[in-house]
Amino acid sequence: MGGIHDSRAAHPRVHAGKLPALHKRFETTAFKMWAKHGIRQVGFWTALIGEKHQALTYPIEWESLAEREERWTAFVRDPERIAARAEMEKDGPIRSRATRPASSWRTAS
Repeated sequence: MGGIHDSRAAHPRVHAGKLPALHKRFETTAFKMWAKHGIRQVGFWTALIGEKHQALTYPIEWESLAEREERWTAFVRDPERIAARAEMEKDGPIRSRATRPASSWRTAS
């Protein structure tokens, strides 16, 4: 198990009614691209009720901050990922611009 985890969330940036499209993006593109870049997903869930029902949360595991920066940067800049995202958003964006991870924490060694 890695030593650092990012708690990433796509809320409130998911546009109303677009959560199913974001799920599809993860299923068809993101998971494949993460594997290509050695990004290790710890979990993936959405809220079913409440004001954050459009929330998508997914912690990612890293060995180090250097690994996080290297692999996430490569993923974000990957031309295949960029093209896939553009295709999925041809009818409009699924969410507003991304920001840095909500938080990172170290696991006990």
